[in-house]
Amino acid sequence: MWNSSRGISLVLPLTSFGNVLMVLFNIFLGATIIFFNISVALGILLNTALRSENRFLYMLSTCFSDICSGVSYYYAGVLDVRDVIGSPTKTYYIVPTFLGLSYMAILAAQADRYHAVVSPFKYSQRMTRNTTVMVIVAYWVYAFLIVAAYNLVTDGIAKQITSLGTLVGNIFTIIIMIGLNIKLFIIAKFQLEKQPPSEERDSKCAAVYLILVVAAFFLATWLPIFSHVITCNFFGFTCYTFKNEGTDPMRILPRVNACLTPILYVRGCTALRETLYNKVWRACCRRR
Repeated sequence: MWNSSRGISLVLPLTSFGNVLMVLFNIFLGATIIFFNISVALGILLNTALRSENRFLYMLSTCFSDICSGVSYYYAGVLDVRDVIGSPTKTYYIVPTFLGLSYMAILAAQADRYHAVVSPFKYSQRMTRNTTVMVIVAYWVYAFLIVAAYNLVTDGIAKQITSLGTLVGNIFTIIIMIGLNIKLFIIAKFQLEKQPPSEERDSKCAAVYLILVVAAFFLATWLPIFSHVITCNFFGFTCYTFKNEGTDPMRILPRVNACLTPILYVRGCTALRETLYNKVWRACCRRR
């Protein structure tokens, strides 16, 4: 039981080598999330050509939510707090919402890429830049409306809403990240095989493989916590056995994904990588 009279300390006392490594890992993870997502966000904002593409708008949304998630991890993961329903040190569902926004952004981006590949002509007519911005604003507003609703109901009802929302999220994850991506890979491979070898063809192949790699890491890092939440809340079990998010492997994994996603985007997009090197990192080094 947390005692407010003793204040808030580090998640683990620095009395053993393992505890020191765990605390340092959490600090490093939060810093890495912040660094890479700020870098990618600046790279997109400084490049007009990137900002004109819908996929980079989704990427920018993901970066903003992950920056907030990385900053908040110093509270929910590094300090000795439990950011769960009913805890006196909870953040009123704000910190988990940033992870949820990242989740929704990646799902929306995957669905957007599927639409762009399968129906390129209809996509160019429907998904204009303004429409894409409206979609992004809509799921940000929706997320914080859910936060407001959570704080107006009892903890028991909030748990039921969480379990139901997680179940629906799992369904969308399976449909979009597995079903649509398999179909996307088959369609893209069939289309690309018809094209003669060229630099443009290689670029399209790299883009398709990047989508699949991002989806694979997404599934590997998110499905464990989703399955855990459904099991615990939907069936009424008490499964939370870890000290806080910084000691729970299933809650660390989504934040590892928040670190890996911008790295994958930089690795798979030449224009973004060049912008980072020339306008962000090199510019910062020159100023120093």
